Amino acid sequence: NDYMGMSENKLIIDASVKAAKRYGVGAGGTRNISGTHYIHNLLELELAKFHKKESALLFTSGFVANEAILSTLSGSLPNCVVFSDEKNHASMIAGLRNSGVEKRIFKHNSMDSLRKLLSEVEYSRPKIIAVESIYSMDGSVCDLSAVVDLAKKFNALTFVDEVHAIGLYGDQGAGIAERDGVLDQIDIVQGTLAKAVGVMGGYMASSKNMVDFIRSFSHGFIFTSALSPILAQAALESLRILKISNEKRNLLQRNVQYLKNLLREDGIPFLPGDSHIIPIIIGCPRRVKKISMNLLSRHKIYVQPINYPTVSKGGERLRLSPSPYHTPEHSRNLVDALFLELCENE
Repeated sequence: NDYMGMSENKLIIDASVKAAKRYGVGAGGTRNISGTHYIHNLLELELAKFHKKESALLFTSGFVANEAILSTLSGSLPNCVVFSDEKNHASMIAGLRNSGVEKRIFKHNSMDSLRKLLSEVEYSRPKIIAVESIYSMDGSVCDLSAVVDLAKKFNALTFVDEVHAIGLYGDQGAGIAERDGVLDQIDIVQGTLAKAVGVMGGYMASSKNMVDFIRSFSHGFIFTSALSPILAQAALESLRILKISNEKRNLLQRNVQYLKNLLREDGIPFLPGDSHIIPIIIGCPRRVKKISMNLLSRHKIYVQPINYPTVSKGGERLRLSPSPYHTPEHSRNLVDALFLELCENE
């Protein structure tokens, strides 16, 4: 998931070392009780600007951010109903489960299914549409423009998890919403610092009132120690680099298309999608593990096997994700090795 190789960037490592010397290695408390450092405020300002929002709020992980925001917000709106994509992340599901609110689950990326469910609920009733911009196990991309249109028509708030799009899409890497020109129309953006940013932590970006509400009432924010200032400084440096990394973003996309073309030429099926994530369905936990282990031991190629409960039983897969640093030779070697292992382990 270190999509842009930022975890090993020298500038970011140097910034982390300086932060350790300046702040120490731990925050020293919760954000409300001695845990807020100057660097936390700087990072939140940068994240708000990054997503063109009034304010932002840091969490210790993307999982915590999703659970805390959705459980707090939906649980506080009277008679709220949440419309959730059937393939939303476990953290989003946990947030909705913990809130106890009514949920309407729509078919994956189906705007017709979402429209039908929205039409069955009174216009004045509080509603939240919760989606991911990119679904990490399928590589599918949500039509955020259509989601925004439906939210306006049916009087709903929009919550978008941009975890797997941050740093990779849009003019400054702010995600699919930026790429599709609807960033200013998304009510709540949730993101992570642990993937393309290359560090650790989660966050939300939204209106000042929304952020203040979550800050004041979310147990997931109030009752946990603040993010290490080292990580905050590293994330801040990484974001500043990512905002001007269009050349690397374009190279990553070229590498993705090149790898997909090689897979097609060799007849290796993969789930179609417009993202950088390329899933190859194996359908057996033992087989996917063996292929993955053989790729590493025989060919020195690491490919992540994905098993239940991350995916459903029978949906076991290999998850390919090229970076800007992979060469055409890397891709060719991967496809040749993969073809061999798939044939030997039918």
